[in-house]
Amino acid sequence: MSTTPVLLKPDDPADVPPEPRAPARGAWTRVRHVALPFGSLLLFLVLWQLLAASGTWSETLVPPSAKVWDAFIEVSTTHGGIRGYNGTTLVEHLGISLRRIALGAGIGIAAGVVFGLLMGTVGWVRSLFEPWITFLRTLPPLAYFSLLIIWLGINEEPKVTLLAVAAFPPVAVSTTTAVTAVPKSLIEAARALGASRWDVVRDVVVPSALPETLTGVRLAVGVAYSSLVAAELVNGLPGIGGMVKDAANYNNTPVVLVGIIAIGVSGLIIDGLLLRLERTVVPWRGRA
Repeated sequence: MSTTPVLLKPDDPADVPPEPRAPARGAWTRVRHVALPFGSLLLFLVLWQLLAASGTWSETLVPPSAKVWDAFIEVSTTHGGIRGYNGTTLVEHLGISLRRIALGAGIGIAAGVVFGLLMGTVGWVRSLFEPWITFLRTLPPLAYFSLLIIWLGINEEPKVTLLAVAAFPPVAVSTTTAVTAVPKSLIEAARALGASRWDVVRDVVVPSALPETLTGVRLAVGVAYSSLVAAELVNGLPGIGGMVKDAANYNNTPVVLVGIIAIGVSGLIIDGLLLRLERTVVPWRGRA
């Protein structure tokens, strides 16, 4: 008795590969990407409310979320003839601080990129300035803010200068590291094709260093934000950091929390915009 093998027809269902489930998996990834942050926020609010309701600490130290919400409404609107906090609404306080950060961090970032390119391409420049940049990077802002006030007064100059000095080292260090890490083979190939030193910097060094430089920019903006309250310690009103400092002087914890949340949320938004810019400018980053 012989057996004959059964051949499947091309259109046999057994030959049809299973359909990929990538779209469903991608949809779940997107849902999880949104659900997890909101879930953690909800958990934080529940724990906060439980802690405030427990009475372990007074409301001056841990105010309930309802009081913080009331403070947010008060500093954002005009109530009882009083406009916002100290005559300025929350949006205006935040806008003035963001303008200071934009100016100060912008100056620091621009200077950091220039110094980073110089230190990465010229050896003696790196030997001359790298110790000073490391010295600045290790200093807390409050260490030299008083000196800036003595030199520049109490108006906008010391605040902008403080933010610029705080934002400068991260960009300079990241740009220097990125420039020195450019493959020598690329530079030698460009020179072999007749490129001048400026052409090599423009067409080889800058594109290769751009991803790390943008990371340094994000770090610099974060450092500038962390220095905001210090920059607005003196004559900081109007300004979100000045509002936080002034409210803390009167133990107005709800307004302090409103200011901290406003700084944090605006910082998250700006960091997200910078991350989107990075993905647009250097789309090849992270890809083989």
